[in-house]
Amino acid sequence: MTVPVALLLLGTLLAVVAPRLLARADWPEREPIVALWVWQCVVVGVLLCCTLSMVLSAASAWQAVRGHLFAPAPHGVVDAYALRTTGPWAATVAVVLALGGAWTAAMLVREVRRARTRRRQRRTELQVRAPLLPGEEPGSDRLVVLEGERPDAWWLPGQTPQLVITTAALRRLKGRQLDAVLAHEEGHAQWRHDWLLHSSGALAAGFPQVPVFAAFRDQMHRLVELAADDVASRRFGRLTIALALVELNEDRGVFGPCPTPHTHVPQRVHRLLTPPSRLTPARRLRLTAAAALVPLAPLLVTFMPGLRALG
Repeated sequence: MTVPVALLLLGTLLAVVAPRLLARADWPEREPIVALWVWQCVVVGVLLCCTLSMVLSAASAWQAVRGHLFAPAPHGVVDAYALRTTGPWAATVAVVLALGGAWTAAMLVREVRRARTRRRQRRTELQVRAPLLPGEEPGSDRLVVLEGERPDAWWLPGQTPQLVITTAALRRLKGRQLDAVLAHEEGHAQWRHDWLLHSSGALAAGFPQVPVFAAFRDQMHRLVELAADDVASRRFGRLTIALALVELNEDRGVFGPCPTPHTHVPQRVHRLLTPPSRLTPARRLRLTAAAALVPLAPLLVTFMPGLRALG
């Protein structure tokens, strides 16, 4: 088995097995930040397998690529990879994977452009509903209060992130609940969760038939909310942020039997009100270290033949 084929098989195995294991596990609910890291490592590992397989397939198919790629290496390294003995499929694999990479980049650019367009539209609407006072500069105020009958709070990402809250939310939230909601939104801004959502959305839109990318997108939308809940709960308590979520969403029918776009809110409230059974620091460290090794697997598969040749 040649190295490019081994990398493709490794990427396929990782894309199939890892999401199923994560779906069956219960620790992501308790440790959303670790779960975010693990999911990113899984997706990076799959993309890295495809990228390295494309590079080695191109080196096998075309002498010019092989010459540039292995120019500093001894002649035995090329023989160790068996690049001269591969069949005509190498060029096809390299071209298909290259087209897939170009398509991924195009989807990411499209997602970023759409996000910027939506952000400009929302900032324009925000300026209309909350015009600047004399002497104020755009983006100088990180907290914007809007007149509104529905309690709501959200953040606008960008170079100068802004937290937006309605007057109805100010009237309804009591005591430290307002501070907890603002801490939740600040957690999104601090950890730049918008980039995770854009990247996962681009992969899922570009490759709708690949289950690992669809699962990655869905899990990112859920886990970033859980992670922001934990940021707020560490400062103001789990009960405080749970009550704030109830106050903000009870008029939207999310706690009833009919499904709504905010059906994840009851699960978040239940999670916050359930006594946590946290992973021990040692187990969390081992889990994070194991996740960090996921992208290293394709690198080991790729460079092992060359290392053996050098030895």
